[in-house]
Amino acid sequence: MKAFATALMTTALLAGCASGPFSHGSDARGPDMPTRAADGRLIGPNGNTLYVYGQDRDGASSCYDQCATNWPPLTVAPTARPMGDYTIITRSDGTRQWAYKGQPLYYFVRDTKPGDMAGHGMGGHWKTVRP
Repeated sequence: MKAFATALMTTALLAGCASGPFSHGSDARGPDMPTRAADGRLIGPNGNTLYVYGQDRDGASSCYDQCATNWPPLTVAPTARPMGDYTIITRSDGTRQWAYKGQPLYYFVRDTKPGDMAGHGMGGHWKTVRP
């Protein structure tokens, strides 16, 4: 009986970890919680650095097509709601994207692991996000 109870608790703990706001599963809906801070910058649920684009205006994204391939938007889960400094914008293609203080958030395709910041300063328009 003790072994069964231990197995049950372990299963419950693992299930809780896998469904948390920063889980790394293959759920394409996006995170329920948009970001967290690490080393003085915002990072996404996958642990990678987030960026803002200097060409975005009025809380709208201007990064589409090849730009969005290189700078994937931080997408929003269908159940997520705006919170504090985080708002949700709707892109022209209908997808929803997180914005921080009105600025849409993006990853950079060349950041392959947490801690990478290869996109900072790229083209003079991309900056890491400071909380």
